[in-house]
Amino acid sequence: MANYKVVSLFSGAGGLDLGFCQMGFEILWANDFNQDAVLTYTKNIGSEIVFGDITKIKSSAIPDNPDVILGGFPCQGFSIANNKRGMHDERNFLYKELLRVVKDKQPKIFIGENVKGLLSMEKGQVLQMIKEDFQKIGYHVGYQLINTADYGVPQNRERIILYGNKIGIKSSLNLQKNSNKISTKEAIGFLSDTWITNNSISINGRMIYNHIASINVHDKFFVRQNPPKQSDICDYLKAWRDAAKISTKKIDEIFGYAHTAGHWFRKDNNSGSIPTPDDWWKLKKILNFDDKFDLQVTELELKQIKFEQSLRITNWDTPSDTITATQPEIHTNKKRRLSVRECAILQTSPDDFIFTGSLNSMYRQIGNAVPPLLAKQIATIVLNWLGCYGLN
Repeated sequence: MANYKVVSLFSGAGGLDLGFCQMGFEILWANDFNQDAVLTYTKNIGSEIVFGDITKIKSSAIPDNPDVILGGFPCQGFSIANNKRGMHDERNFLYKELLRVVKDKQPKIFIGENVKGLLSMEKGQVLQMIKEDFQKIGYHVGYQLINTADYGVPQNRERIILYGNKIGIKSSLNLQKNSNKISTKEAIGFLSDTWITNNSISINGRMIYNHIASINVHDKFFVRQNPPKQSDICDYLKAWRDAAKISTKKIDEIFGYAHTAGHWFRKDNNSGSIPTPDDWWKLKKILNFDDKFDLQVTELELKQIKFEQSLRITNWDTPSDTITATQPEIHTNKKRRLSVRECAILQTSPDDFIFTGSLNSMYRQIGNAVPPLLAKQIATIVLNWLGCYGLN
């Protein structure tokens, strides 16, 4: 197989790049402006990525003669979820950085990815402007609107794949749909009853990392019938912790949390919290406390669910809704949001692809990524294009 070279812009955590790597492409150089994403990329793909603002990086600093340039330019301004999107949004013009590098480096093929909203923005004027700009520098340009659920990704995610070449290819991207769609349950159901933890865990022969999640939903659905005061719980738990002669740090280690346990023993500045029922029962085994607060902490009642965006429960028997860059949907158990690893699986990231940064940062990296399985299929077509035109 020919060792085709790739330059990647707006690389993020590397979903698009990973798919190309899996098909034998070599990443010469990559770039992103998010430090956590760069660290994740470095950890999982390689050190070719450069942290920095692409608008301040000269083309001369980027390697010459790439066969392919990838560029999932930022889409916030284009998103159909953004009611204020428009031609004035400067983020919409970051595609010009992709245009600049393509013009200066003259790859045989370029691939871009963006949200469905690009189709309708300014009644199609923005997409037409982008196409014409690439055509002016000598590229045959096309695009395909796809839903990733049609291509083996267990997620309904509509995206535009923009592609161009200067080697005479007139055919479309022509991604081949799969007849069977994968449900959320099929993809992540095996993690439903698995304890949320920062530690790596082995499940059914699979090593799982980043199975951590936001639990800020229980008050939205399950509420305590007779809630105790957090300060009372704090004093109570501190007394039993002291009696057991065990540190907060050790409790964090047992739970596999990072600093979470500390909030159970803190009541200053309203920064403390009460353990969830599951955490309470596990904590009871560690500290061996009495039954004084058991009912108040663990007896819950179910409130009516409001079907708002932030309170949506994930699909279970169909592909999931789009994994976004903000907090994900709520798990069907209604106790937490989808974990980082569950979101990564729904994006088709490999189990050994480990994310770095804060919880919200990891969610954001995953939500901004191109599903690697889709990227691999795109890379397969690009590989065939290069081969068919005598570029072996």
